[in-house]
Amino acid sequence: MAVIKLYSSLRAVLISKVSIKMRGDMKVALIKIAHARSGDKGDTANVGLIALKPEHYPILVREVTAERVKRHFTGICKGEVERFELPNLNSLNFLLHHSLGGGGAVSLKSDPQGKTLSSALLRMEIEVGEDEL
Repeated sequence: MAVIKLYSSLRAVLISKVSIKMRGDMKVALIKIAHARSGDKGDTANVGLIALKPEHYPILVREVTAERVKRHFTGICKGEVERFELPNLNSLNFLLHHSLGGGGAVSLKSDPQGKTLSSALLRMEIEVGEDEL
């Protein structure tokens, strides 16, 4: 009985992966559909993610969650990540708390103002359909 359950589970996973590929979903780096800016306020990094085209904004909203950004910055962001939606600007803004080693004047990090975090976020890969690009 356990073998049948295992087989059914594996089969369901394989079918879902095949259907994803058949739909045309693929991974792309955020740099393909967005640009970004970053800076600091004390020990909190501020990263703005801006869609290159208005039709890319819903993809950013769907794919770039606070949890995924936190995971992407594992080892850098020691605190909470907050996400703010700015639909009128086709943008998302993220606050990465406790990411700068105390902030500009006291940090021993090579980037105490978090200026490179925007480029780092643009390397994050997301799932998009071919019809969305």
